[in-house]
Amino acid sequence: MALDWQASQGRALRGDVRVPGDKSISHRAVMLAAIADGTSRISGFLEGEDTRATAAILQRLGVRIEAPSAGERIVHGVGLRGLRGSDDALDCGNAGTGMRLLCGLLAGQGFDSVLVGDASLSRRPMARVIDPLARMGASIEAVEGGFPPLRIHAKNKLQAIDFRSPVASAQVKSAVLLAGLYAEGTTRVRETQPTRDYTESMLAAFGWPIRHVPGEASLEGGHRLHATDIVVPGDFSSAAFLLVAASIVPGSDLLLRGVGINPRRTGLLAALRAMGADIREESPRRLGGEPAADLRVRSARLSGITLPAMLAPDMIDEFPALFVAAAFAEGATVVSGAAELRVKESDRIAGMSAGLRAMGVRVDETPDGATIHGLGADGRLRAAEVDSLGDHRLAMAFAVAAQCADGEVRIADCANVATSFPGFTRLANEIGMGLRDG
Repeated sequence: MALDWQASQGRALRGDVRVPGDKSISHRAVMLAAIADGTSRISGFLEGEDTRATAAILQRLGVRIEAPSAGERIVHGVGLRGLRGSDDALDCGNAGTGMRLLCGLLAGQGFDSVLVGDASLSRRPMARVIDPLARMGASIEAVEGGFPPLRIHAKNKLQAIDFRSPVASAQVKSAVLLAGLYAEGTTRVRETQPTRDYTESMLAAFGWPIRHVPGEASLEGGHRLHATDIVVPGDFSSAAFLLVAASIVPGSDLLLRGVGINPRRTGLLAALRAMGADIREESPRRLGGEPAADLRVRSARLSGITLPAMLAPDMIDEFPALFVAAAFAEGATVVSGAAELRVKESDRIAGMSAGLRAMGVRVDETPDGATIHGLGADGRLRAAEVDSLGDHRLAMAFAVAAQCADGEVRIADCANVATSFPGFTRLANEIGMGLRDG
């Protein structure tokens, strides 16, 4: 169903809020709980369409999952070999993480499966996952070019591999490690650049022996997962939009409670601080085995930077938010090493560049990034019509940018925001943003 937004200048952003649970952790928690021995309780589970799609697929595969309240899941694990095949296609919706991780989970099962997704997901490349899984002995068919739907054929036994990933992708790494649970021997994944280690930490929490250091992880098949209780921290990718909004709207002072700050996820935090943002970590603690903290952000004058290449893999989902921060920085911000943005839910480089240009910002695209020529802290965007391309992160980024616009910004195709940040419009208005459906 089509949904457009009307966004315009609100007031200084104030409040003490919580963002939804981390999407990446929610996916992994419910998957591992499903194939563990015993009953696990997940608190802080993201009530988004993506994570609900993953839970619904596991239910179709024979796992009993209860939802006693919002953000709570009780998962009655069926053990490593307890999943049952489904005659129906398994619908991942818009969840690229769900589809790629499920490829690894289902690659070694004794039944066939078909994974499908919506129009956006059906345009996302899956060969990067299919290829290493095929080397392990999996049989996966895709549309020409490696696109969904994916047909995964029964395979009772996989062989471990030593895999060097050509792309910096936690999803690829995770798919191989999940397949490694069903493989003979030691599965090892090496990365050219370290990516987020949610899967490694979650496997350890469920009791599977795993060795991992930044850039490398290995595990042996033949063990069992044991039920555990998981507390999911707030999603840093969701917090990113509010961090940028409060940084660029004068007079803002916002507190975000219990946000996950895994160092493999918080490249944007380092980038914003390098630009001069006033963001402080308070009450550091661990939630679900992950580092977390309350983040207090106050408005600040930002300066353009050349983004260090080493930060790119740690902020791949946060680049739309960075583009907006860069639009209000003094001077140019140069982004490179982000070619992965071309194959996310949309071509995020092209989409953000087009939208910001429509609002009056000069953006020079490159194959793997862009140079954003900032307007400065006192700059104003112009009213415009922009297209989110059905990408939840572009929609939220444009809504944030519109808080510093002279006039109304119409943002097309925003329904997919519900995949990652249900209730975004309500929370945005509570803290002072001007945003409504329309």
